[in-house]
Amino acid sequence: MLYPAPTLGPADDQVLGEIDGLRDALRHQIQTTSPKRTDGLRKFLTADAVAASNSIEGFKVSTIDVQDLMTGERDVEVSDENREETLAYQRMMTYIQTLHDAEDFSYSKGLLNALHWMLQGHRHTVRKPAGQWRRGPVYVTDARDPSIAAYTAPGAEGVPALMNELIGWLNAADGAHPLVRAAMAHLHLVSIHPWADGNGRMSRSLQTLMIAREGVLAPEFSSVEAWLGRPGNTWEYYRELSDRGATYLPDQDVSSWIRFNLTAYHQQAQTVQGRLDRSGRVWGALAEFTESTGLDERVVSALHDVAMAGRVRRSRYEQAEGLSLQQAQRDLRDLTTAQVLEPVGRTRARYYRAGSRFPQSALDIAGTPMTLRNPYTS
Repeated sequence: MLYPAPTLGPADDQVLGEIDGLRDALRHQIQTTSPKRTDGLRKFLTADAVAASNSIEGFKVSTIDVQDLMTGERDVEVSDENREETLAYQRMMTYIQTLHDAEDFSYSKGLLNALHWMLQGHRHTVRKPAGQWRRGPVYVTDARDPSIAAYTAPGAEGVPALMNELIGWLNAADGAHPLVRAAMAHLHLVSIHPWADGNGRMSRSLQTLMIAREGVLAPEFSSVEAWLGRPGNTWEYYRELSDRGATYLPDQDVSSWIRFNLTAYHQQAQTVQGRLDRSGRVWGALAEFTESTGLDERVVSALHDVAMAGRVRRSRYEQAEGLSLQQAQRDLRDLTTAQVLEPVGRTRARYYRAGSRFPQSALDIAGTPMTLRNPYTS
């Protein structure tokens, strides 16, 4: 038995309508913004989702380091374990993004287990098999005392039937809003806990896939994983899950879970909109700066990375502008000579940050925080 979807109240319907409006406006803005700028935002959002979802499970890698790892940088100061987890999650996320418009798509045991292998294959053991339903019990332990089970998942013998029911539900249309269905899918999967490990990230990824399949926004703009990874939101996330009980009790009202997810959708849309607006203003300030100083306009993308993320590496700039190694090196050397950028580190590990003559106006715009509103209380 799966959790029954709750009936939405008037406040929920209003928030859902606002979310639809925000996402439609964001889609229009993305379509009318230059690909060079939106490509950078897509990569940032993917890296942010990977960093956040992994951080919930204790793998701490900053978004900027994830971006560097995604571009193939090897000299990133992260542990081997964190590197492996980051790249595994990024590979799975990349595949999920390609499925957003796949024809003849359907959910299946094979698809879910293949995604799990991408995520956990590097940890495969007989005791904790990757890409297969678990063969024994699994517990979520209390963060304060690992000897206490905060949640005990259904017995392994019941997992195949529960997953068959879930897959049937995923492939059936029930008339519910796609965002509500995606939130319910997350809850169903994380409660069944069908694998020995990786259940939280798989559940969040399934939610991302379902939102992406909806087709309103490109997959990179669809995930709420970055929102869930913020410390206060992570605590609320755990609280919502713990409120479901210490064992699998699907015959209950899960309205608060839906409200939690609608808040996540709403605030993540606000966040992406704010970052896109701020990115555009930073780009404009940097374009004015390069024009007034006689710099080639292509260096704006490198300066934009520095303003928005704090640093740029030669490989990122080279890929963003389609330059040769020599061209990228020459541009960054010229910017260093002009004291617009300042190099940090040596040889392959080198990156560049703002120098003494970097335009302060761009840094001020990039550093201005935005305010998020709670759609249920504002």
